[in-house]
Amino acid sequence: MAGLTKKAIRSSFIKLLNERPLSQISVRDIVDDCGVNRNTFYYYFQDIPQLLESIVNEDVQRIIREYPTTSSIEECLDAMIGFALENRKAVMHIYHSVNRDIYEQYQWRVCTHTVTTYVDSILAGHNVAAPDRELIIDYLRCVFFGLLIGWLEAGMQKDIQTRFHRICELKQGDLEQMISRCEGQ
Repeated sequence: MAGLTKKAIRSSFIKLLNERPLSQISVRDIVDDCGVNRNTFYYYFQDIPQLLESIVNEDVQRIIREYPTTSSIEECLDAMIGFALENRKAVMHIYHSVNRDIYEQYQWRVCTHTVTTYVDSILAGHNVAAPDRELIIDYLRCVFFGLLIGWLEAGMQKDIQTRFHRICELKQGDLEQMISRCEGQ
């Protein structure tokens, strides 16, 4: 029962966030929407920012569970933007709020996980020093994160998947060349 109540609070919050900006959502709005009292909300969450952080952290954990390995660079992107594509208005409301940093930290953590699992799968069997591995991960993570932030900054108007797939086509072979250079040293 407790899990259902917590889930109802989260669902109501996301529903409301898809309807209006974060600054226009109160605890009363959330509890009225899901049919619980204020004390129940405060039993689970200290405040709305903590509720938001809980949702974000739960989604990061879901992505980590669902993507223990990543076989392609495109799969990395799909993992990172799934929630955003399903909840465009909510994400834009978060992104344009004072709690923007929570969502940016979420994206950074997802980028870190997906890029690291992808790079580690590619590097299996290669002799690449740990510092070079970290540089490759940092490079790809910054590329993904930059694309995501640029997409959010543009109001999620562009088709990020098409753009990203095109960038992957243009950069095809770069990772292999990096690995080759690392092994050659």
